[in-house]
Amino acid sequence: MELKIEARNVELRKSWQDKIEEEKEKLVRHYANFVLHLRVSIEATTHHKEGGFEIKLIATVPNDTVVVSRRGESVRTSIIEAFDVLTAQLKEILRKKRKSVKQSEAGQEGDRLGVIRKLSPHESYGFITSTDERDVYFHENALKNITMEDLSEGDSVVFGETLGDKGPQASWVRSAR
Repeated sequence: MELKIEARNVELRKSWQDKIEEEKEKLVRHYANFVLHLRVSIEATTHHKEGGFEIKLIATVPNDTVVVSRRGESVRTSIIEAFDVLTAQLKEILRKKRKSVKQSEAGQEGDRLGVIRKLSPHESYGFITSTDERDVYFHENALKNITMEDLSEGDSVVFGETLGDKGPQASWVRSAR
């Protein structure tokens, strides 16, 4: 991981550098080969109500950049807080990445494929014909990352199925594109 430390309106202290290096090593241990570049900026601010210093971390990860900013009276405390927030954000990015990989692996167990047979956008519902030729009702509230206006009859979809009051219904619907 490439690390760059800069200080503005304040002289960079050795103890701050050591703490940043220590926090960087934790990141390397937990997120090896994920964080590509890390820039740490320590700036003395003139805003007495917001604390005397601002710490900004900018981490470059594959396909994304994470920015964390912390203000406070103590540089060391703000560094620790900023790295804690960065760690939480990296953890969340990896969790989402793992989730999307799992979902794309030949579909989840219980996921079904189907084709939109009928849409009633003004009444907020439609029907899917499943691969085993059954009609499955869905309401627009079940749509994930898509709207009724984005759908057309004949579109392929992936859906989760449950048993509703009047037969099979989709608990969620996503475009199969």
